Amino acid sequence: MASKGLKDLKQQAEGAVQDAAASAGQALDQATEAGQKALDQLGKSTQEAVDKAANQASDSFSGLGKKFGLQK
Repeated sequence: MASKGLKDLKQQAEGAVQDAAASAGQALDQATEAGQKALDQLGKSTQEAVDKAANQASDSFSGLGKKFGLQK
């Protein structure tokens, strides 16, 4: 009788460990996905900022060129 009880307890413990491992795996997958989305957004924002700065610099140089008669 005690042997059956220990066997049942062992099975329950193994099931709980498997459930915990599955939950941890899902949490890791979600964290990885969220991290990737954040990196993608950071890359997009950075590229937009670089493009904006490049356009502003180009406009500034163009304005200087016009001011000094180097461009029409």
